[in-house]
Amino acid sequence: MVNLPMRTHRISRRRLINVLLGMLLVLPSQSFAWTEQEFFALDKIVARPFILPKAPYDLDAQTIIGTPKAYTMRKKDTLLDVARYFDLGFNEIAGAYPDIDPWLPTPNDDIATEISLPTWWALPKSANEGVVVNIPEMRMYYFPPLEKRLTNRSVITLPVGLGREDWPTPTAKFKVLGKTVNPTWVIPESIKQERIKEKGWTEDFIPGGSPDNPMGKYRIELTLPMYRIHDTNNPWAVGRLVTHGCIRMYPEDIAQFFDIIRLGVPGEFVYQPVKIGVLYGKVYAEVHDDIYKLIPDLWAEALRVVQESGYEDMVDQTLLTTALMQKTGVPMDVTKQERSQLDGEIASADDEEAGNGTESSYQ
Repeated sequence: MVNLPMRTHRISRRRLINVLLGMLLVLPSQSFAWTEQEFFALDKIVARPFILPKAPYDLDAQTIIGTPKAYTMRKKDTLLDVARYFDLGFNEIAGAYPDIDPWLPTPNDDIATEISLPTWWALPKSANEGVVVNIPEMRMYYFPPLEKRLTNRSVITLPVGLGREDWPTPTAKFKVLGKTVNPTWVIPESIKQERIKEKGWTEDFIPGGSPDNPMGKYRIELTLPMYRIHDTNNPWAVGRLVTHGCIRMYPEDIAQFFDIIRLGVPGEFVYQPVKIGVLYGKVYAEVHDDIYKLIPDLWAEALRVVQESGYEDMVDQTLLTTALMQKTGVPMDVTKQERSQLDGEIASADDEEAGNGTESSYQ
């Protein structure tokens, strides 16, 4: 990303991006291979199993969830449509393919292109309870209540859009306070003044059901004043810093999530650009951009996270440095070679069936 020397340049660029996104939203649907009906037909709420470590160097733990997937690009596919289909945010697909035009990824429609999708993640460090949003990766994790008769844990993960650099989503704890269908957006005074200055819009509110309502059809209220988890009238906002601090979800995601989230559920917004996970005896580092520039020394932050993970003696410093430099947002194996060879046979068919490979739709 180019660092512009003056803030006024940043603002003009942001406005230009918003204008371009608005233009894209009015393009005819025939321009794309996917339809809203196809997205809503998908079962996005998938329970992914995990196993927390019981002690330091617990190699039976599995805190990497999901699996990488391959996809063959079709005629008229865009990376944004593919990301949405596989429940990835724009930041995740752009991070995996920074040199590909997300709107025109296949210049020659006659040539099939297979891409790998970053559909696996390390769990953020948390209480593993309720809603956890990791701000730097723009992804939410929901840990359903553990039923008394069950001992296996599972998690649901979904991409989100977050607050702009000048309206950042804060780190904070909260509880789910309420749920509203077709909410009216009562525009806060500060946002109203911004809308008047930038666009000349003077509305005090936008009614529920209006296509201009950024809340969309579903809104989840939190005990944090001014912050909500809600639908969006612009699906391409997921995986971007475009809101005034609220959490936006794909319409089909929140339509399903709205039914399962319960009032009183705890949650927190965390800021973890570096995460450490373990799978089949190997340690992985997942590194994201420090999107709000809150971490003065990412290397020191990584060392702290590695030490707190309990797997410090298993991590190769050179591989960790590579992960920090690349910032792919995808788990990267950082296990010391001698340890990796020793434990390489842990991953068996039985392990895969019992652990990371067993995903199910959440009911």
